[in-house]
Amino acid sequence: MPIRPDRQSDETAELEMTPMIDVTFLLLIFFMCTLRFKTLEGRLAANLPTDVGVNVGLTEPPEAVEVRLVLVEPGARLDPRSGGAWSGAPGARFAFSADRRVEYAVGPRRFADLDGLRARLDELHAADPTRRLKLAPGPGVVTDEVVTVLDAVVGLGYEAVGFQGARDE
Repeated sequence: MPIRPDRQSDETAELEMTPMIDVTFLLLIFFMCTLRFKTLEGRLAANLPTDVGVNVGLTEPPEAVEVRLVLVEPGARLDPRSGGAWSGAPGARFAFSADRRVEYAVGPRRFADLDGLRARLDELHAADPTRRLKLAPGPGVVTDEVVTVLDAVVGLGYEAVGFQGARDE
């Protein structure tokens, strides 16, 4: 007997969920077993530094050029206003006399004046413009003398300049 559209059937169709869940899990297991993850290691090596990543090379950064400032003659402390002897009062300003002398050393070579130091550092900078520089003031060297050397090395084109605290020699 044909089913008429105007009549509804009292019977309802039920779906079995167990086979559907079994098929879903089988598909999930299949895709998990056949999936291959792509690694990007080969492509990232070009964006990494040469001493990190896939192509590791044993390169060490070049050693910094050490410029030592050595106080040879401390000179006398003078009152900057009068030019006479310094009072020694705490907090009072003072200046050094003209006989104060600082020498500069780069490796074993020593320079009595800033022009000699500047010429040597210019040679080193021309040989390797990326080389770092370290200023190492000795005991008794004041900040003004370090800043004078810093101005000279920055004028020569050094960009990586470090500082070392005063040390005993």
